[in-house]
Amino acid sequence: MNSQHEDVIAVDAIAPAEVGELDKQQRREKIYTRAMEGYFQRLRLYTGWPLLLGYFVLPWLMLRDRQAVLFDLSVRKFHVLNLTFWPQDLVLLAFILIIAAFALFAVTAVWGRLWCGYTCPQTVWTAIFMYIEQRFEGSRNQRIKLDQEPLSWRKLRKKTLKHCGWALVAALTGVTFIGYFVPIRQLLPELLSFSADPGALSFVLLFSVATYLNAGYLREKVCTDMCPYAKFQSVMFDKNTLVVTYNAERGEPRGSRKRFGTKDPHQGDCIDCELCVQVCPTGIDIRAGLQYECIGCALCIDACDSIMAKMGSPKGLVSYTSENALAGRQTRVLTPKTLGYVAALVVMTTLFSLSLFNRSSVELSVSRDRGQLFLPAPQGLIDNVYELHLTNRSDQIETYRIEVEGMAQVAILGGDTITVLAGDLLEFGIRLRADPKLLPLPGTPILFRAVSTSYAADTAEAESRFIRPTL
Repeated sequence: MNSQHEDVIAVDAIAPAEVGELDKQQRREKIYTRAMEGYFQRLRLYTGWPLLLGYFVLPWLMLRDRQAVLFDLSVRKFHVLNLTFWPQDLVLLAFILIIAAFALFAVTAVWGRLWCGYTCPQTVWTAIFMYIEQRFEGSRNQRIKLDQEPLSWRKLRKKTLKHCGWALVAALTGVTFIGYFVPIRQLLPELLSFSADPGALSFVLLFSVATYLNAGYLREKVCTDMCPYAKFQSVMFDKNTLVVTYNAERGEPRGSRKRFGTKDPHQGDCIDCELCVQVCPTGIDIRAGLQYECIGCALCIDACDSIMAKMGSPKGLVSYTSENALAGRQTRVLTPKTLGYVAALVVMTTLFSLSLFNRSSVELSVSRDRGQLFLPAPQGLIDNVYELHLTNRSDQIETYRIEVEGMAQVAILGGDTITVLAGDLLEFGIRLRADPKLLPLPGTPILFRAVSTSYAADTAEAESRFIRPTL
């Protein structure tokens, strides 16, 4: 008799005293997730850790005498490895944002919320905070009991250790984030010695508190109520999109049964253990159909597969599949919508690459002296005065040669070479002298060119006019 009861897989056998009779809204007020291991959770680990390590390590990498990745707002320069971007390069930022958007659309159309489930910072940091919570407060059942207990030294100790762990991760996250904007090798010692700039300190505290609240308390509410992506993702879904799906035709009707035993032919494979609900970080029941709260983390897939293995039933009752595959139809990856996203992605990536490849490290602009159109000079010659703005966007001192095209026998007074410091903008005046009799028009178009003496390919051009009196 006892062995017969041991062969029955029921709710109490899977999660004793852990399944509460709470409705969906109540469950969201406090979600106690159950730890789960499996194929997709290992996959999430392999994708999340490299991104996490990259986030924390990247600011510490040095390239020559500067931080390899630094968005220095004080001098309006963005350093990304060997590249330096200036405010004039905002068009490249627009390209990057558009490329990221179309890449997200294309991935979503084919694989659903892959970004949300595996690489989104909210998902990764929430997983870290949940791991700390489980380490100090115990399993799902232990956490439920702990919250129901009256305040005691044991409860206070567990809660304090958990919040200290959360605060430590949040502080490291905040310092690292600001370290992308303020040199981190300078920022960290100043923070530890309480001599940091008040502005930098304020942003460190702000981002640390935001991380603590988002990953520690808000958690699924960020995904379900605050993130706009969750609201419009369904527009990109179609019958070919891979989503986490419960096979109702195979699973229904639900009910407990003997382990590895012969089941009733009218009974489905689902034993109604609710393990898929217990592991869900957003607290939904995937058996109710696709819901916008589902972030595609596949925890319910690993949970259900583990139960199906214990029951001797095939895995895949909950799986990544498409509506067409579930209905026995062929799943098409290259749909017109997906091809459109990919085409737009290729076009924008090509334009970005060309803009980046053709980007010059020098920029030149010219403005005429508005005081006088021209000035008389000896021997019947005339002068025009211009103001040049020359920007050296490289990381080293450069010397440029100023050339003028469009006029014959033009003289550049005061020298035709200029030296500009690395990353500096130099404004200087220049005077051109010419014979008005050799100029066919009262306003002759001319072209200024700044050519680097160390690398002739680095050139910049600007147009203007040389004005002479009417003859």
